Amino acid sequence: MASPDRLLPEPKPQSPPDAALSVLLVVVFMNLLGFGIVIPLLPFYGRSFHAPPWQIGLIFSAYAMGGFVGEPFWGRLSDRIGRRPVLISTLACNCICYAGMAFAPNLIAAFFIRFFGGMLAGNGSVVQGYITDVTPPDERAGKLARLGVAFNIGFIVGPTLGGWLAQPGLGPAGFRAPFLVASALGGLSALGVALFVRESRHRVTGLRQLNRFAMFARGVRHPVIGPLLFLTLAAGFAFTGIESTFGFWGQSRFSWGARQTALVFACVGVTNALAQWFATGRLSRRFGEAPMLACGMALTVVAQLALPLASGFFAVATLMSLMAFGQSVAFPNVAALISRVTDPERQGQALGLNNAMGALSRFLGPVCASETSSLVSVNAPFWLASLVMTPTILLALRAGRAVRRAPLL
Repeated sequence: MASPDRLLPEPKPQSPPDAALSVLLVVVFMNLLGFGIVIPLLPFYGRSFHAPPWQIGLIFSAYAMGGFVGEPFWGRLSDRIGRRPVLISTLACNCICYAGMAFAPNLIAAFFIRFFGGMLAGNGSVVQGYITDVTPPDERAGKLARLGVAFNIGFIVGPTLGGWLAQPGLGPAGFRAPFLVASALGGLSALGVALFVRESRHRVTGLRQLNRFAMFARGVRHPVIGPLLFLTLAAGFAFTGIESTFGFWGQSRFSWGARQTALVFACVGVTNALAQWFATGRLSRRFGEAPMLACGMALTVVAQLALPLASGFFAVATLMSLMAFGQSVAFPNVAALISRVTDPERQGQALGLNNAMGALSRFLGPVCASETSSLVSVNAPFWLASLVMTPTILLALRAGRAVRRAPLL
């Protein structure tokens, strides 16, 4: 007998999958355009409060700290009540928190607003869960890569727009316009989901869910998900460490300001979007998800080692784009592999657990990179990143060998 507490593992979508995904990707793009506007400006926003490097690292990491708390909760909740209501509420919270950042009176207030913004808007696993709900397993890497395209087109337009809107000479008030634009985009995203995105899951009887601690314990011990969780932690630590200190590195090496930094991030966004639209799905279907994950990690390490040797804008943009290409052909395969070995009733929760590891990495990475940059060398974040990233190649291969015989989580 039907009960409102259970969701079918493989529901028939209420609208055609391609149409549903197209609408969802437009909504995700609008939200991530706001994210792209803000991220490259955060180091300069922190400096406008006269903050030392470690405090700037905390501001950068606060959103990720909140996401570490929120991602598993929202993923698990979306398994139980559906993806659509969770998306609407988290996007609305995103809108409110960006507006709060625009008027933060001091760095402490900005930190807590960013933290609660990350906690209340940790919906990456919900979007990924929606895609796995409506997509056959063999096509998931390609469809998840298109989610990455929406993200990275946001990074093409967002950093450039943020660079033009910001006026660092005015202090914290000079960053008000970028935050308000990001807030408006978050509000439009919530409205878009409410009006156009249909639910991907149907409620039936008897869903049994694990709490986050039991899920984490089982995930770490799993022969596929365990290595992927540590891969996500290491790779996120490396990449966000570079991302958070890149503005100061460019300023120290080449006397760049916010606009040059934004242009490099725009190049990264173009590379990511092209790679994920045209290459990721095709390469994963041809060579396999785990081999492409390992290959992407290897390309990223090469770029990280070469960046301290770069001599100008063209070389930096090329190497950052190579690193972006490696990330683009790699990371959609993490979620695809997890979805293959997870009970459909727990897709959102398992993806939330992986995204929580990514959020933890986005907290640790900027803090460690800021300190090594300050105490050792402006090039130290690149050396640290390559050291941490190298074992991820082996983790990807290990997960690939285990996927065929692994039990469902």
